[in-house]
Amino acid sequence: MEPDATMTPAAHGNSGPARPEQPAGPAGAPEQPADLNDQIAVRMDKRRRLLEAGLSPYGGRFERTHTAGEILDRFSELEGSTVRVAGRLRSIRRQGKVTFADLQDGGRRIQLFCRVNTMGEQSYGLLDVLDIGDIVGVSGQVMRTRTGQESVEVQTVELLAKALRPLPEKWHGLKDVELRYRQRYVDLIVNPDVRDVFVARSKAVAAIRRFLGERGFLEVETPMLNPIPGGANARPFITHHNALDMDLYMRIAPELYLKRLLVGGFDKVFEIGKNFRNEGISTKHNPEYTAVEVYEAYADARDMMRLTEELFAYVAKEVTGGTVITYQGTRIDLTPPWPRLSMMDAVARYAGADFAQIHSDEEARRLAAEKGVEVPKDATWGQVLAELFEELVEPYLIQPVFIVDYPVEISPLAKRKSDDPRLTDRFEPYINGWEVANGFSELNDPVD
Repeated sequence: MEPDATMTPAAHGNSGPARPEQPAGPAGAPEQPADLNDQIAVRMDKRRRLLEAGLSPYGGRFERTHTAGEILDRFSELEGSTVRVAGRLRSIRRQGKVTFADLQDGGRRIQLFCRVNTMGEQSYGLLDVLDIGDIVGVSGQVMRTRTGQESVEVQTVELLAKALRPLPEKWHGLKDVELRYRQRYVDLIVNPDVRDVFVARSKAVAAIRRFLGERGFLEVETPMLNPIPGGANARPFITHHNALDMDLYMRIAPELYLKRLLVGGFDKVFEIGKNFRNEGISTKHNPEYTAVEVYEAYADARDMMRLTEELFAYVAKEVTGGTVITYQGTRIDLTPPWPRLSMMDAVARYAGADFAQIHSDEEARRLAAEKGVEVPKDATWGQVLAELFEELVEPYLIQPVFIVDYPVEISPLAKRKSDDPRLTDRFEPYINGWEVANGFSELNDPVD
């Protein structure tokens, strides 16, 4: 790995459970450099000293026998045995001829107990050129210190990657949300809880595949580069194919290709893949994101709603062990079945606006003005209904609920309802005030 790629250039200092001592740099250099450039200079000097001593700052293969987590979880079994463990130094604390360090490996930390009597002068001297953030491999004996701390008493240490940039300070180095999202690798190092999110996501994706596979759905891959943007309402990214000398569009949805597979005779298909939408960007909206699309022939929106609520419950059980979860202090029960609520009924219930009694676009626009919701001057009945729903209703939809019967104006490729052509047989499930999926009975009238 490239050690510089795991350090942040936007903050300075070191990180650890206690404020560690900074190893001395070259003559005249302060023990704790004041700014980032000074700290990098100290680390560069240590790199130079290693090379002059004939030691590589970037080692090769290191054969591990255990991870930090395995040592901690099996401590009573492993105590007294020799292990080989590798990871990133997160703190260094020197006390004369004894040095304590924390080694982080796979989200867990194990203390390293280093003594000159055990390591020898030459090997112990290597600690002088180590910094927080360096990646090392050590061999030693599993033991407990006099204070009861589970540790590895180091016998040998190998420098595997010298970090030339310092990690951010634990308390004030990496709290900026935008910086954390831009440099997730640093976020993963200094904020251990973030790692749990990555692990949960991986388990969730694997569970989705199992759930759909067990129900006879075939996983497929469809083109990312499309001759026309289609399948959803969004602004596309445009690229150019040199060999064909033509512009192509990064897909905004795999929808059209998946439907062609149904036409070709595959009754149940799904895809887990990236979509690209050249629109707004925030911590809630990414221009490229992973989506799951599922299609089933001879089914309708009701079948897909059942599949959706069962999928959420299955994934929750696989990842968390149950269908009741707590998110940011809110208890959410994902147990099926979830209630179904039409968009008109939801707006009537939460916004006090009865669209069943409104029959013209002009009436709808006047109602929006009364409710303090801004809509376009030419907004239709359906567009106003959708705007009022988004502005006045969504925040109340905390427990899982399917909102159904969407206006035709905002529902491309969805089948109209036979009893009210203004509406479509479409649904969106909401959880915690967020739309988490979208589905509908397919529009199969080519003229419409």
